[in-house]
Amino acid sequence: MKLLVTGGAGFIGGNFIHDTLEHYPEDTIICVDKLTYAGNMETLAPVMDNENFIFEKADIADAPAIRKIFEKHRPDCVINFAAESHVDRSIDNPGVFLTTNILGTQVLLDASREYDVKRYHQVSTDEVYGDLPLDRPDLLFTEETPIHTSSPYSASKAGADLLCQAYARTFKMPITISRCSNCYGPYHFPEKLIPLMLINAMQDKSLPVYGKGENVRDWLFVIDHCRAINLIVRKGTPGEVYNIGGHNERTNIDVVKTILHQLGKPESLISYVTDRPGHDMRYGIDPTKINNELGWLPETKFEDGLSLTIEWYKNNKTWWQNVLDGEYQKYYEKMYTQR
Repeated sequence: MKLLVTGGAGFIGGNFIHDTLEHYPEDTIICVDKLTYAGNMETLAPVMDNENFIFEKADIADAPAIRKIFEKHRPDCVINFAAESHVDRSIDNPGVFLTTNILGTQVLLDASREYDVKRYHQVSTDEVYGDLPLDRPDLLFTEETPIHTSSPYSASKAGADLLCQAYARTFKMPITISRCSNCYGPYHFPEKLIPLMLINAMQDKSLPVYGKGENVRDWLFVIDHCRAINLIVRKGTPGEVYNIGGHNERTNIDVVKTILHQLGKPESLISYVTDRPGHDMRYGIDPTKINNELGWLPETKFEDGLSLTIEWYKNNKTWWQNVLDGEYQKYYEKMYTQR
């Protein structure tokens, strides 16, 4: 199968490419990435010489560029990881999120329809459901939970989901959607909670925690997420939404303290900062549907996945140091002037 993977130089997309090329060596992957601040070609360095991997630099909202890529490669399947995804950034600049997450999705859907793609998969987020109360641990998001967004980011992702569902109904396109809980693991851009905290702790810097750190997230190791997506793409029912959850709910402050404990660092490094506007209190996903239909369940316990993540950041300091000082943005030019 020939897979066109957008946002493949990012965190989840990059891990998906690594894992797919390893476990489906007969597949070809065409990676499309704009290489914004979160797109890092160093993440793709391990696969650049793989004969079944092709990289195309393009913005998914650039319709002529995307159409040329579809014309050139004729993909069987499109998996859209490409997104602006950081809530704080969406509060500062909502327009960028609407352009990439909604208009970019529309461009991909139109190209997929024109070139008769056999499966279009939209990678979404549990944040489209809003949040759950802290005092009702029995409540979980299901695929039937109404959309109720809290930030420009989640609103833009919900808009993209609705557009996908409209194309599936109007044009009979073979579309699936997955909504995942919070991912963590290697190659995670260090503006998100876990990589930010562990990198700061490794450098004995302050660990800024929003509010009192009481917000609860359902954590999922990134490779478990990637394997769920591969199952949906290959065996899922067109037109369906699948929730991908980790059954690993933790408060933010517990996550931070666990990182400090595993690194042998003191809790005195924690500092509490003013909470973000509209901060969702709790996310919790019920993965019953994907388990019943496709046999998927997460394989990685949170503490084990966190240990693997910490070891990766310890062993790959050059990767995150290049991110912090901006050197990673020069990697694309370096790679392609030498090739």
